[in-house]
Amino acid sequence: MAKVIVIGGGPAGMMAAISASKNHKVVLIEKNEKLGKKLYITGKGRCNITNAKDIGEFFENIPRNPHFLYSSLYSFTNENVMNMLREAGLDLKVERGDRVFPESDKSSDVIKAFSKILKQNNVDIRLNTTVTKVNYDGKKINSLILHNGNEIKGDHFIFATGGVSYPTTGSTGEGYTLSKKLGHTIEEIVPALVPFVCEEEWVKSLQGLTLKNIELTIKKQKKVLYSGFGELLFTHFGVSGPLVLSASSVINRENFNELSCTINLKPALSAKELDNRIQKDFEKYLNKDFKNSLGELLPKKMIDIIIQLSDIDPLKKVNSITKNERLELGSILQNLPIDIIGLRSIKEAIITSGGINTKEVDPSTMKSKIVENLSFAGELIDVDAFTGGYNLQIAYSTGYLAGNSID
Repeated sequence: MAKVIVIGGGPAGMMAAISASKNHKVVLIEKNEKLGKKLYITGKGRCNITNAKDIGEFFENIPRNPHFLYSSLYSFTNENVMNMLREAGLDLKVERGDRVFPESDKSSDVIKAFSKILKQNNVDIRLNTTVTKVNYDGKKINSLILHNGNEIKGDHFIFATGGVSYPTTGSTGEGYTLSKKLGHTIEEIVPALVPFVCEEEWVKSLQGLTLKNIELTIKKQKKVLYSGFGELLFTHFGVSGPLVLSASSVINRENFNELSCTINLKPALSAKELDNRIQKDFEKYLNKDFKNSLGELLPKKMIDIIIQLSDIDPLKKVNSITKNERLELGSILQNLPIDIIGLRSIKEAIITSGGINTKEVDPSTMKSKIVENLSFAGELIDVDAFTGGYNLQIAYSTGYLAGNSID
């Protein structure tokens, strides 16, 4: 029976330990005082465990190296993890967008379920333990040196140390450092699922305003890089919200000077239908000032901004507005430009994009192609997905495959 050492007690590491423990003796090393620290804050503290969509639909929600994950996602699916947690006594529920949460809305209950399964499988958990050095002979790892100077030997090692987002949860990037010393290539580390920083002052002045059912489109010249419908939130530095977070995972390696970004406030209407709608409002407020005619069309907070962008005198009577001015107003409502000048810090990102080059990892086993007795799991690998439980599922699936593939 081989001795397997798993470094990292997040979702990928816990799953790798559970999977490996079916046939091997397992030690799980975690630098924090408790397991799954990042899980506590996912889903705003409720833990969006996974997504209930058909597993085949996951790939369209994974912008970074989706094909690499084919074996792992089909080896251990969303149904598998849900059944495992239910058997451990955790009640689940499915919400909007097929997102799966614990019935209790407490992420701590998810950790308890994982901890119960780890205990049932006799996994040796070492908390408050940091790996400082890997003893490597050029072919395989022989042992690890811990922060207290102790040495721990093993037959197979699984790195599941996470990325560098939310460093307060212990994701500080040591997995990249250790892997690089072993000869692995680390693809550029950039933030994913992170808000945009915008140049316009008017964007920042709308801080706190949420727009629902809008369309966000980002182009590079004429090529559409991202287009999506949903919710957007204005902040003191730019924009955030589900739409923006997803878009960030697509454009995080682009030159922002080459991008154009627009918001369609009325995506359900064609340009002609919107013009008809504006005309109806104008007829209703025919003798009013222009600034008093937009209350049914826009959130109150946006009216002054749209008026400024339209170049129509706010005191101009509605019955004096020309057809061209009206059409220009409609165009602004459906093509509201915002200038993205950057992303917020990776410390604020939900997930890290980049990591271990997928060409150096066997996708059918998660084993390193460079180090004989090393496997990888989770966010440490150069894969990432949109919000909705997909990233956690990647963690479970890669963790399961890494633990299940040890000879």
